[in-house]
Amino acid sequence: MAKARRRRSPCVRGAQSEPRRLGGPACHGSLRRSAGFLMLALLCGGQGTLSDKTFDLVADQPAAEPIFVAATALLGEDPREAIRTRSADELSANHLSQILTVTSALAIHACIADVLPGQTAVTGYSVGEMAAWSIAGIWTADEALRLTDIRARLMEHAAGAGGRLGYVRGLDRTTLERLLEKHRCEIAIRNPDLLAVVGGAEQDVIDLCHEATAEGAVRSGLLTVKIASHTSRLAQACTPLRRALDAARQSAIASDRMLLAGGDGERIFSPIDATAKLARQVACPIDWATTLEALAELRVSRVLDLGPGHALAEMMQGFRPSIRCYAADAFRTIEGLRNWAASE
Repeated sequence: MAKARRRRSPCVRGAQSEPRRLGGPACHGSLRRSAGFLMLALLCGGQGTLSDKTFDLVADQPAAEPIFVAATALLGEDPREAIRTRSADELSANHLSQILTVTSALAIHACIADVLPGQTAVTGYSVGEMAAWSIAGIWTADEALRLTDIRARLMEHAAGAGGRLGYVRGLDRTTLERLLEKHRCEIAIRNPDLLAVVGGAEQDVIDLCHEATAEGAVRSGLLTVKIASHTSRLAQACTPLRRALDAARQSAIASDRMLLAGGDGERIFSPIDATAKLARQVACPIDWATTLEALAELRVSRVLDLGPGHALAEMMQGFRPSIRCYAADAFRTIEGLRNWAASE
């Protein structure tokens, strides 16, 4: 029997008033020269971190209400109700998960946007980049959610059934590459600290994770994301997604925002030039470690993880302990978050 070969990617390189504290440079020369000193960076989270408390901080905030209304129109139910009543398995469904994830980041941002100091960097992890583009001023929140809806549906259609994401921490690159080849899986996201998200058919991902543990991985297992995002299994979604992004109503990036691509940390100066990359990203691996390195090069002194969850704040804290990293869900009140966001 011929040896199965791993698919190749179609990519081309081209809570209280005070929160609890969470625990070789890349080629970004033009970004480094032009940025100056930034105090704050906003991180928009990806799928897999939803909980029934996701909207607790902003559920009753007037500033967030338009976000919830827009999400309701797409979901057919209020996201605040869905997050409380749907089972964990239902919340992991790709379309619902993507909409709720972007809704979460946009709702938090809407409640603090008027107090953010000076120029602020923003980037997003996976579907979080849809929220980041809106926060940067390119899309309205309504448009970002509408495009997220399109993105999720195109991904589901392209992927078909049976895909899954998993994770492996602590394996060297050579060993991991061998396991990827053997189990017909691909790298979906490269994170710091030898943490890789892998994607493929669900059973293949399960088998890879089991063998990774036997090979010495610190941890491995399945994620709740039931689609092989950022792998070649979703290649057919790229072209129609780019058409949708190109046809969307766009504005220039706001003068007080600096937008970094979540896939590799490059600065985005014009959305017109970046839609192709954003569309390709659904079928291409994300290098989040490089994105965090780009933020560090900007000399940010504070990072706020808009969520959902606090995984990105923890990653950044581990990557650069000198940077103060917080998550929105660590605050008990929106007033506490606003006070912290407004501080220098």
